[in-house]
Amino acid sequence: MSENSSATPSVPGPGPRDVDALVEDLGAFVTAAPSSYHAAAEAARRLTAAGFTRLDEQQDWPTAPGRYLAVRDGAVLAWIVPEAATPTTPLRILGAHTDSPGFKLKPKSTVVSHGWVQAGTEVYGGPLLNSWLDRELVLAGRLVTRDGATRLAATGPVVRIPQLAIHLDRQVNDGLTLDKQAHTGPVLSVAADAEAAASADVLGVVAESAGVDPAQVDGYDVVVADAQAPARFGAGRGGRGEFLASGRLDNLSSVHAGVVALEQAAAQLERGEQGAAIPMLAAFDHEELGSASRSGAAGPFLEEVLARIQEGLGATAGQRAQALAASWHLSSDAGHAVHPNYPGHHDPANRPLPNGGPLLKINANQRYTTDAPGAAMWAQVCRAAGVPSQEFVSHNAIPCGSTIGPITATRLGIRTVDVGMPLLSMHSAREMCGVDDVAHLRDAVAAFFTAELSA
Repeated sequence: MSENSSATPSVPGPGPRDVDALVEDLGAFVTAAPSSYHAAAEAARRLTAAGFTRLDEQQDWPTAPGRYLAVRDGAVLAWIVPEAATPTTPLRILGAHTDSPGFKLKPKSTVVSHGWVQAGTEVYGGPLLNSWLDRELVLAGRLVTRDGATRLAATGPVVRIPQLAIHLDRQVNDGLTLDKQAHTGPVLSVAADAEAAASADVLGVVAESAGVDPAQVDGYDVVVADAQAPARFGAGRGGRGEFLASGRLDNLSSVHAGVVALEQAAAQLERGEQGAAIPMLAAFDHEELGSASRSGAAGPFLEEVLARIQEGLGATAGQRAQALAASWHLSSDAGHAVHPNYPGHHDPANRPLPNGGPLLKINANQRYTTDAPGAAMWAQVCRAAGVPSQEFVSHNAIPCGSTIGPITATRLGIRTVDVGMPLLSMHSAREMCGVDDVAHLRDAVAAFFTAELSA
């Protein structure tokens, strides 16, 4: 672990009450965001309340300095153009993603089987399938009606994926194998007779939760989400709990940190503390699927918004290149803490723990983008924030996943560093992190947005 907390911080570190309030706020954010569309909407709602102006992509955009945001489907970009910004002012971009692995409703989403009404679902991304069993689940997402309007919808706990009793599968504890089609269908209700079966309508339940006539729904993107509220647990922190258990920490923990840090950056500018860059939150959708969509990191959203910002600043093509060459992208996505029950799955020397600070993610094959200049920049940021940091690198025999970092670096050429909060149970329906790391990540992102960097 690279311990930076001994350095003199430029801002005071979080106290217990600050951590408690921040963790509670993260829990509220996750609860308000059962789908990527809800996450983008909640981020936009919070930032609008903080003085950001939401822009329409189909309209001309203002060229004056200020706070702005744009939402495209399940993605949200928000930024601050300082009064002192010029055509060559660099950007500091915090990249994250709004989606999480799980299940998504199929077309013809109502299935009646052996007297049960079930939701027809498709696996979304790479979830830990067994973690979704025997949980009360909600259906949430967006509906597009015949009048062209898009409405967000979220039910209460209405479905569950029941596990087969051990009496009917005596070998289940020797190895559980789930067929993605046959064994993961959530149950919604009982169809006691032919009339009940004929009137069953899974999509209708979703539509009614939004006050929409199901007959008016022409299109939908609806996912399944865990209904259990986030909760603290553990023996530490004076009985308040040193860990947070919650769904969708991968990667709403980073989205939340970016929203809060951007609010802080806006407050600093109000106090007359001019930053040296344009701070931006870029929260994309579809990362769990590879990011290849119009609202994903591999799509054109970020590039188009940057072009419009720099056009507003009067930048020429050469000045735009200068600004991007001086910019930084902090790709923040959750990483792995060392698992005490599976230590052999981790690198023997680099073993990050919860509450030890955010991770600097490194991979020799560029699955993560971190290089020497990026590591040095991250060290400066952590010193400025007064937070510790830990390195993560994969076991050589267990290749790591990837992030939006390499995608953005490839598309735009912006210097990029991969970081994130350490978790256990990543891609479970309910993940866990350390509560101190919620504040550590927020403070590091805030410093990234506003600190003077020598790199």
